[in-house]
Amino acid sequence: MQRKTAQLSPIEAPELSLPGIAHAFFTREGGVSDGIYRALNTGLGSNDSRDNVLENRSRAMRHLGTTLEKLATPYQVHGTEAVRVETVWGPGLGPKADAVVTNRPGVALGVGAADCGPVLFADASARVVGAAHAGWKGALAGILDSTVATMEQLGARRERIVAVLGPTISFAAYEVGPDFVARFTDAEIGNARFFEASARDHHSMFDLPAYIVSRLQRAGIGSIGNLERCTYSEESRFFSYRRATHHGEADYGRLLSVIMLHGD
Repeated sequence: MQRKTAQLSPIEAPELSLPGIAHAFFTREGGVSDGIYRALNTGLGSNDSRDNVLENRSRAMRHLGTTLEKLATPYQVHGTEAVRVETVWGPGLGPKADAVVTNRPGVALGVGAADCGPVLFADASARVVGAAHAGWKGALAGILDSTVATMEQLGARRERIVAVLGPTISFAAYEVGPDFVARFTDAEIGNARFFEASARDHHSMFDLPAYIVSRLQRAGIGSIGNLERCTYSEESRFFSYRRATHHGEADYGRLLSVIMLHGD
């Protein structure tokens, strides 16, 4: 079957334009998937054709000048586990974790998201990189802290680390109920600043991007960037779990964010 050709349109962060490091926050543009998965769906956990997903991942890796065999993505569980990657596993065979870290040149670290916050990390001096999937559960429980601690095990220093938050559901699109708010304020009363009453009784709008940035700041990260792109509102560019739910769709695509060290 002839594969369709289309232009990928990943987003790059100026903060991560560092010597010896390649990265990309891929959008949904440029892949081969159809329907609700159009077009660059990279989620092996979706109900899209596996062949399509692997072709989409291959296209993303070619954009970065590498191959699918070099891509390591974890089996994401909204937890706090960050794993060191020394040898790349096959597609869908990754450990249950929500962050991956390496100092191995040529290993491409990737995380998937569709409203949750993908965060890419780099200490260019130590040549250590990381990628984390920070949904509200993981961010609250400490996935970002775990990622930084794992990078430090490989020689990174948090004051030198650059971290950038990719496309994430925005404050304007994220309405939550009172139990959700209570989880955050019970954990820390100061978390109330990330919520604002919505038009619906007993509901609030939640600023997940601001919360993620605040956790990075508290971790002592040296430089923090935020693309400030909303997965929910920019339908032509991004997949969104919440938007798919509101539209009554049976499933949704996943966006891929990747960072890697160039070979010596």
